[in-house]
Amino acid sequence: MSKVQDYPSRLSDNSSRKFETFSYLPAMTDKQIREQVQYIVDQGYNPGVEHTEVENATGNYWYMWKLPLFGETDIDTILDECKACHEANPDNHVRLIGYDNYAQSQGASMVIYRGKGFK
Repeated sequence: MSKVQDYPSRLSDNSSRKFETFSYLPAMTDKQIREQVQYIVDQGYNPGVEHTEVENATGNYWYMWKLPLFGETDIDTILDECKACHEANPDNHVRLIGYDNYAQSQGASMVIYRGKGFK
């Protein structure tokens, strides 16, 4: 049997926290992030941008950046909104959500920018 790797994530250590599946992988390149945004668009999900302080990132409530981008299919527009949110809130984590209209839930979620104090 193979060994399972332990990720020492602790509430007391902001830099160790994991937020979603991509947190356990190496940081994505700009090209890989663009491909994930393309996936969100291809699935017909409505993109939305959220942010929160590093110390509150494990909570259920993140602040919504504007309204979701209903029907937006231009990847550059979506990434520009993520960047604008990050520039307005440089100390916060910023994540991109793909809202699935059919399932009435999030179909995708990933942290695009990590807040200051997070390694």
